[in-house]
Amino acid sequence: QVQLVESGGGLVQPGGSLRLSCVVSGFSLDYFLHYYAIGWFRQAPGKEREGVSCLTSDDGNTKYADSVKGRFTISRDIAKNTVYLQMDNLKPEDTATYFCATDTAVDCEGLSGAGSWGQGTQVTVSS
Repeated sequence: QVQLVESGGGLVQPGGSLRLSCVVSGFSLDYFLHYYAIGWFRQAPGKEREGVSCLTSDDGNTKYADSVKGRFTISRDIAKNTVYLQMDNLKPEDTATYFCATDTAVDCEGLSGAGSWGQGTQVTVSS
């Protein structure tokens, strides 16, 4: 059973920055021999869950929602089993609960149906 734990959320003013972390555990040693995707989603009150950013194992290419391009950066540290989301120039519209997710045999387009999700970390952007 793969577990993901997010951290790094908090309250920031518009224009501020946060770095979210997602630590992955409980995976088999052969997990990283599979093609996999890992990424971030968010859900704000009254809104549907949306994909924020995603990274795949084959070449490390990254994808971003149009709303966050140029402001957010996804990265990974394999040695720490951790994926990060650096969020700069935050806007009130970024306020949401942020979740990380991962699955094998899917690309970023299919990650919304991932089998493993974290519990989320709250990001609030407000004055």
